[in-house]
Amino acid sequence: MEIAPTAAAAPRRPARPRTVIHAQLVERLRDMIVEGDLPVGERVPERVLCERFGVSRTPLREALKALAAEGLIELLPNRGARIAPLTADDIAQTLKVIGALEALAAELACGRITGDELAEIRARHYQMLAHHARRDLLPYFKANQAIHQAIVDASGNPVLVQTYANLSGRIRRARYAANLNPARWDEAVAEHELILKALMARDGAGLARLMRTHLDNKSHSLAKSHPETSVTSA
Repeated sequence: MEIAPTAAAAPRRPARPRTVIHAQLVERLRDMIVEGDLPVGERVPERVLCERFGVSRTPLREALKALAAEGLIELLPNRGARIAPLTADDIAQTLKVIGALEALAAELACGRITGDELAEIRARHYQMLAHHARRDLLPYFKANQAIHQAIVDASGNPVLVQTYANLSGRIRRARYAANLNPARWDEAVAEHELILKALMARDGAGLARLMRTHLDNKSHSLAKSHPETSVTSA
């Protein structure tokens, strides 16, 4: 007796690789911290986030560990995690060091940057301008940070790159918050125009001055326009 063929089962969608899920989860949580959806100093609501993203505690906690390595999260022994707080003085002093690192990176980069690296930075610059024109702050911020990171990477100095990575994550929220002031946002874009010109001209000394001034202006803007951010934000 023949068995009648059953209806073909619907093809199963391939599962996303674990590394892809991890990267996406880290990026989404990072965005929530940067945009203030997860307020600084407060506990991370693990159960709520697991439900929101449809994940178990294990991948969520792996993502939190990655963000802790960036300085955005504090892991509390047997008590979960909280969004890392920073004082106004922490932010001001860290921005000074980052400004010095970016200035040094700029000077080194101008002596060794390749044509392909320049082209990539220029492309990101125009992406950033398009986001600014549409007033899309988060995509703008990501393009902006990619430019800063690319200049640091082009320095070719692994110690500088690692030191920068150790510090920059901690104040990512503060750098984002500086652009919440529309006037400062427009000024930052104008500064980036000068930064690109100096980089294209391979003017190391000039670019170093611009990078340091750019970070100083960001720090001053935070202190004047967003005192509540500079007190507790990362």
